[in-house]
Amino acid sequence: MNKPAPLSQRQYEYMQRCMISWFNVAEGGKRGGKNVLATLIFCSLLETHKNKIHLVGGVSNATAKLNILDCDGYGLLNYFEGRCREGKYKDRDCVYVQTKTGEKVVLVSGGGKDGDEKLIKGNTYGMAYITEANECHQKFLKEVFDRTLSSSDRKIFHDLNPKEEEHWYYTEILKFHEEQQDKNPNYGYNYGHFTLVDNMSMTDEQIRKVLSTYQKGTVWYRRDIKGERAVAEGIIFRKFAENNEPYLYDEDTDPLFERDIKGKLLHRPSKITMGIDFGGNGSMTTFVLKLYFHGYHDLRTAEETNLELSPDIDAEAICSKFIEFFKYCQEKYGFIEWVFPDSASTTMINSLRSAARKAGLPYRNIKGCRKNEVSDRPRTYDMLMNTGRWKINRNCTKLRSAIGKLKWDPDHPGIPEDKNIGNCNDWWDAENYTILDFIEYVDLDRR
Repeated sequence: MNKPAPLSQRQYEYMQRCMISWFNVAEGGKRGGKNVLATLIFCSLLETHKNKIHLVGGVSNATAKLNILDCDGYGLLNYFEGRCREGKYKDRDCVYVQTKTGEKVVLVSGGGKDGDEKLIKGNTYGMAYITEANECHQKFLKEVFDRTLSSSDRKIFHDLNPKEEEHWYYTEILKFHEEQQDKNPNYGYNYGHFTLVDNMSMTDEQIRKVLSTYQKGTVWYRRDIKGERAVAEGIIFRKFAENNEPYLYDEDTDPLFERDIKGKLLHRPSKITMGIDFGGNGSMTTFVLKLYFHGYHDLRTAEETNLELSPDIDAEAICSKFIEFFKYCQEKYGFIEWVFPDSASTTMINSLRSAARKAGLPYRNIKGCRKNEVSDRPRTYDMLMNTGRWKINRNCTKLRSAIGKLKWDPDHPGIPEDKNIGNCNDWWDAENYTILDFIEYVDLDRR
């Protein structure tokens, strides 16, 4: 069994309050030890709880398993090592646990979508631990509250990373319980705030390494490091907008672009991808080429091109420009492994495949890009710029201009504004499409 690091004073005090509180919320920055702490408390109480059935959940089933059952080697499976087994309970994923007071069943459920609340109906849960609670659906969280009402010792645990102050989780859930706690000190609401300095397993060197991936003053620094409920506002990449020189490269001076006497790259890219955002109705069709060096560590946006604005999508013109751009890029840089157009337009994707096949070019590697949370994309690029892992060819003037103009949406905090001024969103989308299918590897590779 792996033993977690000692608790910080704040973690210890929070743990003590959990013993007498029914609703326990651990919020704060990344790497603050919230999962390990909440899992430790949940497991210790499970040992003697009188109820047989309990629940762990997250935005998805996989998230619940990763954050609670595994939890970097300190999860429920580790705590009950030799006394538990994964299985099914009424066709639902679960863990059977042998405790000091008999066998317990811990159901595992996803709760990120409307309708997921149906997955947890029919049972009374003694305790429930929901990770990344503010990413889950309101109906799911409400059902969790309802399904624990008749518990012999009601305990609900939430952990979460901060959102903007007006997020529904704060206004529709926490605000009520905070008010009740203020009216009655014995109400049973327990709140703890933690940052990476509370994580006693991290060395000073590890903390410095994490801090180096963030730019001070950004919304991500305030949320992930300081654990604040920060609102995103104004220009997204302000440092880039003020001076993008540190984020540019020239092929003549960048050592990654050394060529032999035949003009071939000496340093072969690990991967080459192309992103395409389709235009029409005031939008511009944009093409962006991305080179990956040293796995996912050094990224270079090498080329850009576009079609002029048109009121409708001109399939023939788009296919013609695609073939021209593809041939040019492949001749200059090497085999293009994937082409990722906007997945929303299956008709245009099929047209590109047909055009590529007729031109004798690879066509099976043309597929709609995978989608992810729009709010996650700026954070990834901020990390890449701050660590020097992503640079743009100086000649990509339109993409450079677009990234410098990108603003936060004042009505939807955390995502870029979609006014598309100067077609900045068209270029931003094409750039994102080059990376979305591999974004988890890019985020993990922070050497």
